[in-house]
Amino acid sequence: MILTIKDLHSYYGESHVLQSVDLSLAQGELVCLLGRNGVGKSTTLMSIIGLVTPRRGSVRFMDKELAGLPPYEIARLGVGYVPEERRIFKGLTVLENLLIGVKPARVGSGREPWSVEKIFDTFTRLGERCDQKGGHLSGGEQQMLTIARTLMGNPEVLLVDEPTEGLAPLVAESVLKMLGTISRTGVTILMVEQNYKAAMKLAGSFYIMSKGKMVFHGNGAELIAAENVRKKYLEV
Repeated sequence: MILTIKDLHSYYGESHVLQSVDLSLAQGELVCLLGRNGVGKSTTLMSIIGLVTPRRGSVRFMDKELAGLPPYEIARLGVGYVPEERRIFKGLTVLENLLIGVKPARVGSGREPWSVEKIFDTFTRLGERCDQKGGHLSGGEQQMLTIARTLMGNPEVLLVDEPTEGLAPLVAESVLKMLGTISRTGVTILMVEQNYKAAMKLAGSFYIMSKGKMVFHGNGAELIAAENVRKKYLEV
């Protein structure tokens, strides 16, 4: 496993948000973390990247313990984070945003490093907008730029928080297709998403979270078969 979380407990003040969370990702896998708003999905990602410091438990990435490390050290080790808020630099161009994210590829990764040229070849829409300011892009283009900027750091694992949030259905579909393309290059992806039907098209396995705990883990067929689980934890 490239990333393994065991018995993770995270708090906001005295509020016990994550309660004994276990999760694992194999190399090259695309895993989707599902659940309703406010159950701890984003906190799970932030606990991995170091924006929230776990009080107990382990986050192991390629045999290195991440729990307690600052975010910049975790990023340097090969973990990329795409926040829900996107956080692009709106006054900078697409190209300038990408260049800010540059970090060298890890030695021995076995994959072609991400470069500006590779980004524009893979995501032609960004190439067409190369000289436009980030603030002038559509919501979907800003989401693509956020993901692409993170890829410029050549991560081994990509943490993506609610990539389709606030996007029109067709735009959301294009963003998910982009994540599928990234996955096929060998990047391991952990994606937080609420729309399990959309996620079914590209994720290999699924976790469902409720009230800070994992309540389901399985593949797509097992998720479809678990009708009671879906009705209780996912459907309105």
